[in-house]
Amino acid sequence: MLVSPFPTLRDDLIAAFIVSVLLIPQSLAYALLAGLPPQAGLYASLLPLLAYAALGSSPVMGIGPVAIVALMVSQAIADAPAGANPHAVALVLAAEVGLLLALAAWWRLDALAALLSVPVLHGFETGAALSIALSQLPVLLGAAAQGSNLPRVLASWADAPTPWWPLTALYGAAALAALWLLRRHAVRWLSRHMPAARATLLARFAPLMVLAIAMAVAAASGAGARGVALVGELPALGESWATPPLDARLWWHLLPSAALIALVTFVSSLVVAESLGRRQGTRIVPRRELAGLAAANVAASLGSGMPVAGSFTRSVVNLDAGARSRMAGVFTAFVMALAIVLLARPLAVLPNAVLAATIIVAVLSVLDWRPFREAWRYARPEWVLMAAVCALTVLHGVAWALALGVVGSIALLLQRTARPHVALIGRVPGTEHFRNVDRHEVELVPEVLALRIDESLLFTNARQLSDVVLQHLAQFPGTRRVVLQMSPVNHIDFSGLAALRALHDMLAGRGIRLDLSEVKGPVLDGLRMGGWRGWFAGDLYLSHHQAMRGESPVTPVV
Repeated sequence: MLVSPFPTLRDDLIAAFIVSVLLIPQSLAYALLAGLPPQAGLYASLLPLLAYAALGSSPVMGIGPVAIVALMVSQAIADAPAGANPHAVALVLAAEVGLLLALAAWWRLDALAALLSVPVLHGFETGAALSIALSQLPVLLGAAAQGSNLPRVLASWADAPTPWWPLTALYGAAALAALWLLRRHAVRWLSRHMPAARATLLARFAPLMVLAIAMAVAAASGAGARGVALVGELPALGESWATPPLDARLWWHLLPSAALIALVTFVSSLVVAESLGRRQGTRIVPRRELAGLAAANVAASLGSGMPVAGSFTRSVVNLDAGARSRMAGVFTAFVMALAIVLLARPLAVLPNAVLAATIIVAVLSVLDWRPFREAWRYARPEWVLMAAVCALTVLHGVAWALALGVVGSIALLLQRTARPHVALIGRVPGTEHFRNVDRHEVELVPEVLALRIDESLLFTNARQLSDVVLQHLAQFPGTRRVVLQMSPVNHIDFSGLAALRALHDMLAGRGIRLDLSEVKGPVLDGLRMGGWRGWFAGDLYLSHHQAMRGESPVTPVV
């Protein structure tokens, strides 16, 4: 049965109208944060959206300038050769970031994404939502404070001439209350007067309605003259169009900075995509994310922009507005361009506090504390990692939080695999099944020690194999055979092969024979390539039951 594309396109178009209005002031702010002309932020929010839509995999990813990348661009500009034009530096960085990400996609380096565990994703998502909401709080109240993490926001807020401006705070609080009430009750209120489907559709326009009312009230009351911070006049499209200069010395000088920006861009963007993808039930393809981000940055470099990445704020607003496919990004680019041209004057009188309220309501809607409760009950170390990533995101920033998440995930993996789990097993009476003696009533065979290896044998745990087997042998001093059930083993690396040979030789020195059962085909292929038959004197069995009875060993191809 064919599904009509029109509901999807309709939802994407609605999301584009909502996101594009929010995107304009944010793009200007991040360009200024990077030390670039404001139009660089606008250009970075047009062509890159089209490029990502062509190659990316997330239906709600909002591509454009982001705070962490803007800060890194600012640092690269400060370290650039004397006399280098800041916008030229940004264009070269965007080109290099795009090319590096393209090479990473070509070399399939997306496998690094496996280091982003679920606790890291949950911790980042929660920390980013809290951090963004806190960063918008001064704007909501009319304070001249800013920052990318909580300490900077608080320090900037403390140094502000006034901690809040009453009229600005009134706009912000009213917008916040209106958006919250409409989010919770708009569909129910509208459903009293129209069909539910139409009510749901109209409710999505609630943020635009709040923005329109705020602009009308601000214009009629002269809010700007009363000290309310407004979006202000937008730069005209077409001004200062530029492409990256072909200066080999500049490109070489900026390459280390570009490599770091590329890494942060991919990791942070993938975290955003996978966090929101889990909410939608959407599969995210890391390699396509690499390709989409590469294309977006190349487009930014050729389109007079600046380096771009996946924005958590825009992506959340996009999801919250009902986006269902990457066409939402395409529509956003066109609507934003039209808004810059046609709505420049109305948008100029929009209070920044109202925009802040819209962002706060959107990002707080993704907060979910349930994973923290579940992790606390299920795995305390992973809860600690989740909480640490969340706290570091709020207190320091994305880059350090993700670095901690990756290192913490590796540490937990090493901790779990550092000692192979080897279970003593026996036969369940009346069956051919063998189970752990600590969990089942089983029968043991005299002089035969049956062990099941529950891990792949890798460099992280292989050295412990002989010690673990010796501990079991100490309980059964009359053992003449050791049979290893290998069905859980999916891979044996070279360290594992050496450990298996050391175990074989150690047992042989004690007059004990080592046999193997239920070895998987790929593992057996690896053993064969390692020349195991040159030193292995035991037998190989298709089933563990046959191995325990000592009947029908197989002769594998050498």
